[in-house]
Amino acid sequence: MSSAELLSFTAEDHKYMARAIQLAKKGMYLTAPNPNVGCVLVKDNEIVGEGWHAKAGEAHAEVNALKQAGQKAEGATAYVTLEPCCHHGKTPPCSDALIKAKVKHVIAAMIDPHSKVAGNGLKQLEQAGVYVQHGLLEEQAKALNPGFIKRMQQGLPYVRCKLAMSLDGRTAMASGESKWITSAAAREDVQYLRAKSAAIVTGVGTVLADDPSMTVRLEGEYKQPIRVVVDTNLSMPTTAKMLSEPGKTILMTCSADDAIAQVLKDAGADIHVMPYCNTSVDLKSVLQQLSDMHINDVLLETGATLSGAMLQAGLIDELIIYMAPVLMGNDARGLFALPGLENMQDKIELDIIDQRLVGQDIRLTAKVRQH
Repeated sequence: MSSAELLSFTAEDHKYMARAIQLAKKGMYLTAPNPNVGCVLVKDNEIVGEGWHAKAGEAHAEVNALKQAGQKAEGATAYVTLEPCCHHGKTPPCSDALIKAKVKHVIAAMIDPHSKVAGNGLKQLEQAGVYVQHGLLEEQAKALNPGFIKRMQQGLPYVRCKLAMSLDGRTAMASGESKWITSAAAREDVQYLRAKSAAIVTGVGTVLADDPSMTVRLEGEYKQPIRVVVDTNLSMPTTAKMLSEPGKTILMTCSADDAIAQVLKDAGADIHVMPYCNTSVDLKSVLQQLSDMHINDVLLETGATLSGAMLQAGLIDELIIYMAPVLMGNDARGLFALPGLENMQDKIELDIIDQRLVGQDIRLTAKVRQH
């Protein structure tokens, strides 16, 4: 039977691919800019090898699984969450490794959206006599790598907007005081959001008001995300905490003041001059620039003005809102600045995709409904 024919997948196939997806998640914090991938090798209904991509620059999932399987890989079925790569990067092609190991059957959850692969990995395997299929648990596999997929397909990173608010939708008192609305458990949860983001984006207003560090503060091995400040007129103080933190801080600006730029560079900032959009930095250009830097996932941690502008520009993919069981009153500051919403037909609709308790706070995850 040709591998081009449509076959249904068995319960066993689902079980092994689910295991591969579970393995892929083990690399969540260290694989960027590469995708998270897991692989399970099965022979005679027994797992003979497992692997995942653990860290960028190191062996891919298939190679790790083949290494564990050894000679048992011959004649085995490989369940892979992403089509095996067929091009030379920092490591050799995984398609070659599978062929060399004489694997007889490869099931990929999804086609790799990278232009250098895009079906060619499976084609190479098929031409070598390997039986190939794809599409098993595809949606679950896509959920592993939304940033990688979006960057490959659209040239933009996946943007999550993190917000903390009271039960009545307020983010700070009228004075600007905002520490702390949510519990310690919610604040720790945010650290994991930061850890799986290659960049954190904020506005200079947040820096001036709160002087945040915007670093990952967790035990263990995690990459520090790049800190990106949208700073149209180069108002960033040279004493800002984030300039002395490990890693890179980038200011996205429209200012042509070379003297101020040099002072900020001397203080530790990278300066990227961006195009204007109306009277501020063009926000889509900021994301395109980050995509060009191979950044898949962005966490937006900022105030109502920038988050509102990003939302109205259609640049936010996902909202993560921590809602604390407190009330802050009418005079406190709102969640988004959204000028122009005057009628019910103008409202922005969301789809809640997850809701759970984190300590005493409710964490809502939502996507903007597309019309």
